[in-house]
Amino acid sequence: MKIRSPLPVRRTRLEIIPLIDVMFFLLASFMMVSLTMTKQQTVGVNLPVAATAQKDFKPDMITLGVTASGDVFFDKDPVSLPDLQARLAERHRLQPATPVYISGDAETRHADMVRVLDEVRRAGFTKVAFNVLADAAPQGPVMR
Repeated sequence: MKIRSPLPVRRTRLEIIPLIDVMFFLLASFMMVSLTMTKQQTVGVNLPVAATAQKDFKPDMITLGVTASGDVFFDKDPVSLPDLQARLAERHRLQPATPVYISGDAETRHADMVRVLDEVRRAGFTKVAFNVLADAAPQGPVMR
């Protein structure tokens, strides 16, 4: 004699809803990470070290590089100061709130950096910063 269970027989099934939730979470996570990744478009320079270095770079930015010999680069293109002024004026006309990052070699003369900063300000940009490397351990009080 066969004894049957009073409970009905159910077939096993695969729940897809939790799988879809996990996939959407992974998709959103990868999208958020990819938004914070930027490609720095400037010439490679030996940056000085600073304890208060800014670490958030935006994709819509202007990067200027100044080498130790005083050569100026707009992204990766070498430019003269009059050409730099024309390019900056054009970008300011299109996007006036674009931040400008100036990367200078640690051996760059101060006068060369000031010339580039002056051209940036003359073009009308107000958000200007210098790229520096973050120092692992601050070596004293920071003056503000």
